Amino acid sequence: MAPRLVFVHGIGGPRDPAAELAHWAGALAAGMRAAGHSALAASLEAAPAAHAAFVSYADLFGRPQAQGGDDATAEAGLLAALVGELVDEAFALAEEDDDREGLRILAHARTEAAPAGQQQGAGDLARRALNVVTTLLSLRPWDGAGEWLTPKLMVRHLGQVARYLARAEPDAGGATLDARIRARVAAALGDGPAVVVAHSLGTVVALETLHERDADVPLFVTLGSPLAMRGVVLPRLRPQPPAVPDGTARWLNFWDRDDVIAVRPHLERDLAPGASGVRPVSDRIDSDGLWVHTATKYLAQAAVAGPVAEALAAHPGRG
Repeated sequence: MAPRLVFVHGIGGPRDPAAELAHWAGALAAGMRAAGHSALAASLEAAPAAHAAFVSYADLFGRPQAQGGDDATAEAGLLAALVGELVDEAFALAEEDDDREGLRILAHARTEAAPAGQQQGAGDLARRALNVVTTLLSLRPWDGAGEWLTPKLMVRHLGQVARYLARAEPDAGGATLDARIRARVAAALGDGPAVVVAHSLGTVVALETLHERDADVPLFVTLGSPLAMRGVVLPRLRPQPPAVPDGTARWLNFWDRDDVIAVRPHLERDLAPGASGVRPVSDRIDSDGLWVHTATKYLAQAAVAGPVAEALAAHPGRG
């Protein structure tokens, strides 16, 4: 059985799954052509649904009413910590580049991100995150996001990471938000082999789903991943200690130096190997434009699309 291609998106607003599938498949097809896989590229572009599934879960972040109490404070605390870690990573890059103006702005952002002396509630923590993001959006490459994201919207999107990791917001049946999101990925995987391509928050979702299922994954591709954020994401992954899922035969992790979400990109340093000794292999790519934390920019790269094409063509399935 040939593997199915499964796309898992990251942070952002609700999406049209059919339109997104066509968009992602088109970008991947461009990368496949650049990598010398024109026939598969043409087939994928002509009939994306025959080859691939797009897992859409952003609608699950729609909240009928505001959270309150300890859950809201914990979630806001995660968000503030996430933004603070992004500032620290940006500061390290600015130091490498001897970017004096960037360092000045980021020093101010660090002050804004620093915890206050007294215990803060959810509202105070959220305002702190908003202030930090507003400052970051005046700095490259964050300013590229400002073309279509306001600080409030960016904070809301970054807050999706905190909401997922909070393991809260149960539905009427008791399933938490993170479990409902993983259920959608599990449904798309099906019973046969799958090549899984995940972006941003989707890399966290996909990794945890693959651990929950005995999935046959000849190739797992992560793009612009926050998995290695040691302060917020890595210690909250399930299961612990973080490791490669046993059914994953190969894991390629791609990062762009200007991708503000892909911090500490070398996952092989932070995740234990799977049962067969597989470790993530991280590789840097360089995309054009100011804002590179976009799935389609990664997918259009030959270095990303080539291995996907090879895995789709070569793997007969387990069994």
